[in-house]
Amino acid sequence: MDFFSTSNILIHIPIGTGGYDLSWIEAIGTLFGLLCIWYASKEKLINYLFGLINVTLFAVIFFQIQLYASLLLQVFFFVANIYGWYAWSRQNADQQAELQIRWLSLPKAIIWALVCIAGIAFMTFNIDVVFAWLSRIAVSVMRSIGLNVQMPELQPDAFPFWDSTMMVLSIAAMILMTRKYVENWLLWVVIDVISVAIFAWQGVYAMALEYVILTLIALNGSWLWIKSASKNHSRPLAAKA
Repeated sequence: MDFFSTSNILIHIPIGTGGYDLSWIEAIGTLFGLLCIWYASKEKLINYLFGLINVTLFAVIFFQIQLYASLLLQVFFFVANIYGWYAWSRQNADQQAELQIRWLSLPKAIIWALVCIAGIAFMTFNIDVVFAWLSRIAVSVMRSIGLNVQMPELQPDAFPFWDSTMMVLSIAAMILMTRKYVENWLLWVVIDVISVAIFAWQGVYAMALEYVILTLIALNGSWLWIKSASKNHSRPLAAKA
């Protein structure tokens, strides 16, 4: 279907060097991504439906432009969205206290911080190797189901540290969101600010503008969840959470 083709352009945005061609699939996928983040900030279960549509469409995009490692990351986010939908929907008297908006306890926060730092350090020095490995896995899987795909010609990462930071923090933020920890929003703010800077540096101003909007939504989510955590008598870096 033409809709799923990245060459099916919705609009040419005259911004930056040469402008930016926004395809239908990217536009719709981005819209559902924005809706996902917005409804998550409101603690609405439907955010996971929008999230599933978003990562599915972006997986199709990454398949077409041969970013197979990024495609596999969308598979992870797809699974995480399903788990989050399941976890958020299992709300009864026994589970209400277990899954309410709260801060990480100090011990958990330290563990998460150490894991993220270690993950970022590892990926910074190995991001090209890891993405080549993930790409080979993706190609093998797709060939095994009958798809005629070729291993892409991979280029060295232009921003190994920042790309590694966004990748590791995105995975951490997604997991923390499924468990309703406030810190997920703080991580999304960091991720979105980095994304704005990188896209602006590369001259992709339309994408930079999109992430400005995501930053504002993440800041709103942080504020709303901090208020909810306070109502639940949860404090940042408390001994227990």
